[in-house]
Amino acid sequence: MKKSFSLTFLLMTTVLVVSLIASNLFAAKVLHFWGLTLPGAVIIFPITYILNDCICEVWGYKKARLVIWLAFSLNTAIVLLGKLLCMLPAADFWTGGPHFDYLFDFVPKIIFASILAFLLGSTLNAWVMSKMKKADRGRRFGLRAIVSSLVGECADSLIFIPIAFWGIPAEKLLAMMGVQVAVKVAYEILILPVTAAVVRKVKKMENTDVIDGDISYNPFRINDI
Repeated sequence: MKKSFSLTFLLMTTVLVVSLIASNLFAAKVLHFWGLTLPGAVIIFPITYILNDCICEVWGYKKARLVIWLAFSLNTAIVLLGKLLCMLPAADFWTGGPHFDYLFDFVPKIIFASILAFLLGSTLNAWVMSKMKKADRGRRFGLRAIVSSLVGECADSLIFIPIAFWGIPAEKLLAMMGVQVAVKVAYEILILPVTAAVVRKVKKMENTDVIDGDISYNPFRINDI
């Protein structure tokens, strides 16, 4: 059977993938404001969860699962290619080596933590979104978006922070996790009216509003779309 995707779906998928890859680069800068210390990725990473919510809400869990694995695969490819470039010899006249290496020569445990955290967090986000929509018969999008993001962000932080910052005292790890989850979820709550408006517009444009029925939630069934 021929499978097709709309232009809107492809655009949302592209923005999600780019946001995920950019968040790895933005994380190189550490921000400090209002007494909080956060990685620069915090300004763009929540967009991946917002778009994940939109895709799952409009096209269903199976399409969201495909996008999650696509983002995961391309992000991993960029990480590995960046690592390879750091290992290759640079031209004698090029002076940008230290800066390039700072961005792309990541500590392996941080990369592993980041990729694993995204995969699990985004999958849980889509799973909760789909299950709640089915239970609510399509009502209360705002509640679904907040609860699913909270579950996904908690899983993301519970994986990423302990692995990436192993050795830091437990109370500091817990504080970092709490701040990261709170900031990201607050970001998504503030932008929720925009997200809801986009979802309504896309549903109307696409004439689609999938409520998942008897489907497999196996995260590895990528070809089931």
